[in-house]
Amino acid sequence: MRVEPYGIDSYMHVVKRGARGMPITRGENDAKRFRRLLYYLNDEYQSEFWETGVCRSDTLIRPSSWPERKPLVKIYAWTLMPNHFHLLLQEIKDSGTSQFMQRLCGSMSRHFNEKYQEQGSIFQGPFKSRTINTDRYMRWALSYVMVKNVFELYPGGLEKAIKEFERAWKWATKYPYSSFPDYVTGKPLPIIDESTLCDFFTSPDDFKTLSRDMVLSRLKQISSIQEVTFE
Repeated sequence: MRVEPYGIDSYMHVVKRGARGMPITRGENDAKRFRRLLYYLNDEYQSEFWETGVCRSDTLIRPSSWPERKPLVKIYAWTLMPNHFHLLLQEIKDSGTSQFMQRLCGSMSRHFNEKYQEQGSIFQGPFKSRTINTDRYMRWALSYVMVKNVFELYPGGLEKAIKEFERAWKWATKYPYSSFPDYVTGKPLPIIDESTLCDFFTSPDDFKTLSRDMVLSRLKQISSIQEVTFE
């Protein structure tokens, strides 16, 4: 899949996969670090020793000694999977997405290699992206990134999650490596743009209803879902 062109204010669905389908995180500490990366590396300011500065805390607090935060991109949704991750981004400055992805993936590879005595990039090729050009597409993409992907991790898999939708929905609110809990609980981490739910859904119930429709469509393999997948 090629990387599609985009300009300022463009929305895009970005996917980055591990090389040869291998895991890109090994354990909870790596996953927590990914979450920190989404916040601390999405900034024009870059401290060489940023991890020391934030004390590797689970709480995303910007050090008072740093200059005013100027994000490279807006992050509207994200989900970390065992061997890849999904992001919904908005380009807000020239080459902001490319710069952010370079920082993010470079940091992950360096950390992984140092920690596990590996070599080379942990990812396969450049990131893949698709431009989102309608509100309908954005609504479906938000549900796809956060609900469908988290549901795939439900014990028993996606099909069981769909059949046990209410139980799976509650289970998914406990998955800490996605923006899904932030949407449902209404207490977003500073990673994501807080206006997203209001911009694209009339209410949390609207988000839930559309998500139910999306995963059912996914199960039935109807053509309308194919426009937001990379498969």
